[in-house]
Amino acid sequence: MLSKIVSAATIGIEARLIEIEVDITKGLPKIIIVGLPDTAIKESRDRVKAAIKNSFFKYPSGKIIINLAPCDIKKEGPSFDLPIAIGILAASGQVNFKNLGDFVFIGELSLNGEIRPIKGALPIAMSLKNLRKKLILPEENAAEASIVEYVKT
Repeated sequence: MLSKIVSAATIGIEARLIEIEVDITKGLPKIIIVGLPDTAIKESRDRVKAAIKNSFFKYPSGKIIINLAPCDIKKEGPSFDLPIAIGILAASGQVNFKNLGDFVFIGELSLNGEIRPIKGALPIAMSLKNLRKKLILPEENAAEASIVEYVKT
């Protein structure tokens, strides 16, 4: 099954939306991450797997392909852990992804599933100011992101 989750990346002082596509198919257990990920993102496969298991969800067996789009932007840092985990849970049918497109997810995961703070919450919040998306981010980043006044719809 395929799921799509929206996240964001900072590029300098600006932020860009990043779509995370997760596809789970039959095959030998393997996780492949494409879309110009750096080392921290490649390492997220282990953090995400442990976080899912330790949060009492089932880590799916089979081949998992994760695409970080657009592919021409280098993605850096651990802030994609949370959206990758949500994408895996949605693609495996463990969470309903009907309304997940309304949200932008950012956050690093600890091995026990806790969400750790990330860098760049303010530019990401500013980039969402006029979009109709809600931001899900670590509690420690809430004060920083909350200084942005959103357009009420």
